Amino acid sequence: MRRGTIAHLDPAAPSDSTVRRSFPEKRTTIAHLDPAALRGSCTVVVGCQWGDEGKGKVVDVLAERADLIARYQGGANAGHTVYQREEQFILHQVPSGILHPGKRCLLGNGVVVDPVQLFAEIDNLAGRGIETRGRIGVSARAHVVFPWHVALDNAAERAARRRIGTTGRGIGPAYEAKTGRRGVRIADLLDPARGRERVGRGIEWARRRLRELGADPDDAGTIDDALAVTGRLPEVAADVGEEIAAALAGGKGVLLEGAQGTALDVDHGTYPFVTSSNTTAGAAAVGSGIGPTAIDAVVGVAKAYTTRVGNGPLPTAFDSEMDALVRDLGGEFGATTGRPRRCGWFDAPVVRYAARVNGLTGIAITKLDVLDTLPELRIATGYRLRGDAGVPFPACSWQLQEVEPIYEVLPGWRSPTTEARAVADLPRNARAYLHRIEELVEAPIAMISVGARRSQVIRAD
Repeated sequence: MRRGTIAHLDPAAPSDSTVRRSFPEKRTTIAHLDPAALRGSCTVVVGCQWGDEGKGKVVDVLAERADLIARYQGGANAGHTVYQREEQFILHQVPSGILHPGKRCLLGNGVVVDPVQLFAEIDNLAGRGIETRGRIGVSARAHVVFPWHVALDNAAERAARRRIGTTGRGIGPAYEAKTGRRGVRIADLLDPARGRERVGRGIEWARRRLRELGADPDDAGTIDDALAVTGRLPEVAADVGEEIAAALAGGKGVLLEGAQGTALDVDHGTYPFVTSSNTTAGAAAVGSGIGPTAIDAVVGVAKAYTTRVGNGPLPTAFDSEMDALVRDLGGEFGATTGRPRRCGWFDAPVVRYAARVNGLTGIAITKLDVLDTLPELRIATGYRLRGDAGVPFPACSWQLQEVEPIYEVLPGWRSPTTEARAVADLPRNARAYLHRIEELVEAPIAMISVGARRSQVIRAD
């Protein structure tokens, strides 16, 4: 375990001793999240940590009573793992709600679309018995990820002095091209002549940049090859903002689905070890084409512990032995890359920060069952930096790298939670653990997941 300062309930106690907390019998407060209330409302689902929190499952559960589900940012670098009965589906581009018959699933203008990945997913879903015809739409304002973006992504990572740990899917270069006004949108491709011109300019720029990076400029590909992979995009092009607005006006329920997590937001995350888009709830309106006043609720998703894939600081990281144990218990390997995730104790400062940045109305805690066998648990209640114990979640990654977590120690429950279907079914110490999280992050718990299946979710009645 990583060494950290343990918090004390007794102000007179020495600041470097360990306190083992025991909680009185107290029912964890669960925010009421009635699925029926989703009708006629717009709810955002956002990650509260470094991604991989289980947003796909939360969206999948909430989608039962929603009518329309839309992704608002990210690309094929995100992987959502969901289950239908006992069958596993890993989705990188298509929203999780696709597993519910009749739901309309959209990719907003804030998403960068990899057409190869998108249509491979659509075809795979159809081959597995999931009807997709007429159910998937992609904003005509969304930018396209081309082969040259992938080549640039990998070449830049190889040439970097300090690597970010990207997925190599071309997401960063696609967003860079968008911001630099060199991008190609689906709307551009609807006009063949304009599309060909825009693609040609993109390839020319990529060739110059690849040479600068010491890579083969031919990796940028050709115009014909690039256009060949976009041939099916016109059939799914849509005005996503208009669809969402019409759905809400018609009393239908809308879910806006984010990718990655708050700590990977390009503005609010652990820069530069971040993704290339805004992952937070504020981006949901921008990335889906609606106004912020259309959003009614924001549900944050956090694991009962902390994980991170890629480079960058992780203050509550386990020691190697504990890291391997929890990774094995939780199956902590990236859905997109298969890379092992680094694991650590629950980091309340980062989730409390996420609650503020996103304006959370509730939190879903996932993977509580992974902790079932541990004899005791730690929660980082704050950070200490150079003797200062009042440090908020810092803006600089180098500061986060230096912070010392301030821990509380709680007793484990050493009892399975996977069959619990109500808060009262959870072991007493599990309820105490959740109650303490709720206190520390200053947001109500709305949902608890105790397994991979849809049925293994606890909500308020």
